[in-house]
Amino acid sequence: MYAVVEYKGNQYKAEKDAVLQVSKINDAKPGDTVTIDTVLLVSDGDKISVGTPYVKGAKVTVEVGETFKDKKVLVFKYKSKKDYHRLIGHREQYTTVTVKDVVLA
Repeated sequence: MYAVVEYKGNQYKAEKDAVLQVSKINDAKPGDTVTIDTVLLVSDGDKISVGTPYVKGAKVTVEVGETFKDKKVLVFKYKSKKDYHRLIGHREQYTTVTVKDVVLA
């Protein structure tokens, strides 16, 4: 059984015991349990349920893991003949979550 969930503006395929990297969760500590009810699609092998926009009664329970930073992305701005250049770095923060249960009520 798997589900496609929407969390913080992104879509993820959630299966039992799958490890996902989602955008940083600020209000949860490692080991906490979070319930996601914005489920777009649920498949149990034979039957597929598609929501409009969400499947009613479907929930995915995840356990919060550690928070980490992705590798640095460098942005270089440059204008020729104007003596203008600028280097900016950015590291996106992610949280690892483990899917514990997919429920279709």
